[in-house]
Order: sequence, then structure tokens, then C-alpha cells
Amino acid sequence: MMKKIALAVFLFHVAPLILMSQTTIPLYKDKIPNSKPAPDEEKSEQQNGILIISKVSRPTLTIYLPPKEKATGAAVVICPGGGYAVLAAGHEGADFAKKFVEMGVAAFVVKYRIPNSATMINPEIGPLQDAQQAIKIVREGAQKWNINPASIGIMGFSAGGHLASTAGTHFDKAVIDNPNNTSLRPDFMLLIYPVISFTDSLAHMGSRENLVGKNPSAEKIIEYSNELQVTDKTPPTFLLHASDDGAVRVQNSVEFYLALLKNHVDAEMHLYEKGGHGFGLHLKNKNEQWIDRCKNWMQNHGWVAP
Repeated sequence: MMKKIALAVFLFHVAPLILMSQTTIPLYKDKIPNSKPAPDEEKSEQQNGILIISKVSRPTLTIYLPPKEKATGAAVVICPGGGYAVLAAGHEGADFAKKFVEMGVAAFVVKYRIPNSATMINPEIGPLQDAQQAIKIVREGAQKWNINPASIGIMGFSAGGHLASTAGTHFDKAVIDNPNNTSLRPDFMLLIYPVISFTDSLAHMGSRENLVGKNPSAEKIIEYSNELQVTDKTPPTFLLHASDDGAVRVQNSVEFYLALLKNHVDAEMHLYEKGGHGFGLHLKNKNEQWIDRCKNWMQNHGWVAP
């Protein structure tokens, strides 16, 4: 009897881990495009309890799958933030992947390359190459992962939000090899305290400088100011920001939301009075679980079961 009880306790604690399949694969099977021969200097460390990965030059995709009986068919490609200097891979990556799996949504965390002229021929397109490649992999592997290829979204935090919104507004211009002409357009976007604009008045200058340099041309600023790149083909978008964000001004989300409305794109925005920047799942108001707002929006669009 005691053995049966022990087994039951073991299964109670371990079964959820077994059910959540997790695998990490290289983002590219062969040579990494737009890369220079360079040593792998990637470093992972905990900073104030947050997992930070720096000097990424070998991009990967970590796959989190819900059990088949719970899967909704939706998937989310997740781009952690970090100012295009590092990746906040835990609280803006893995933590959310696990939440999506609980919803029955497959999650794919991208460890995308950090722009660096020592490791890349053209640093400014490296992150977008990796985001597009991630979408391509998920869409082409949809059948084996029990995913609806028309229900693949992208999520981004801070500079990862800039990357996600770039993927959602620049999808007609492939910066990767795409011999099958697989659609690189995400079906929806989840942008959390995102960097959106590279204009002087709104830009998070660290992100802008790390991606396009300290003295970008006027044309380059416009190209990567994603509020100026919205069309009626831009995917439906969920936006979330804190009004007191001292790192990325809340107007980034507001301007993108207004551009979406102007182009008749479905959009929902939640602005919190307090929260600062980089809060991940945890707002200062612990009674408010903003991920529930996101889940409700996804349910309304049919990507998550009621």
C-alpha cells in the first residue's frame, strides 16, 4: 500500500513535467546565414534572479508541446527582450512557454542572435532572419507538432517586441532562404512593453543603436519604425504596457495601436498605471494577472479553447 501511495505522489508531481514535451534544436540545419567564422562566446548567467544570455551567435529554438488531447492547434513563437544586447530568456521566454502549454498552445522560444559585426556580415538583419526562420520551421512542421499552420503567432518583449513587430510588418521581404515560399507572416502578435519606434522622440536608443548603429539614416529609421509599416495585412495584435515604463515609453504601444486601428486591423491594448519595465508575468498589482487578459483575447479569436 505504501508503495502505491508513494507512486501516486510521485506521479502527481512529475506527470505535468512528463506531459510537457521540451526539445531544443538548432535554428538552421546547416550553415548559419549571414554569419562570419567566430568562436562561440555565448554566456548564461543569473542577474538579480533573472536568466540572461549574452553574445548569442548560434541561434536555437526550444519547443514546448502540450499533450495532444489538450492541444488547441495554436502556436506562439516567443522572442525574449534584452535591448538587442542580451536575452532575458527565463522570465520572458521559458516562463511564458509553460503558461501557453497549460492553455493547450504550443510554444517555441527563439534564442536569436545578438547583432554583432564580429559574428555577422550584416548585423541589422540577423535577429529578423532568426524570427523568420522560427516561423518557417513551425509552419513547415505544423503537422508533426499537431499545429494548425494558420494559427501561428509571435510574441515579443521590449526589444523582442520590436523583433516580433518587425516580423509582423516586414513579412513580405524574406531575409532567409525560403525555397517553398512558406508564409512568413505570423497570424497574430502579442507585444508586451514593446520597442516599436526608432524615431528620435520615441526610440529606446540602446535597442536602436545595437541594431542599426549610432547614426542611422532617415530611411533606416523609417524602415524600422514599425508603427509606420502597418498595413491592412498586419496581423491582429494584443498590446500591453505600463504607463510608468521608464525604459520604453508607453507611446510605442499607443502609436502602434493607432496605426492598427487606422488600417482596420483587429487590436486590443491594455495599459497599466504602474508596472515599470520588464515585469514579465508579475505586475506590481499582484491581484491582476495580465496573462488572463491575453488568454481571453486569444479565446475570442479562437486560438485558445474556452
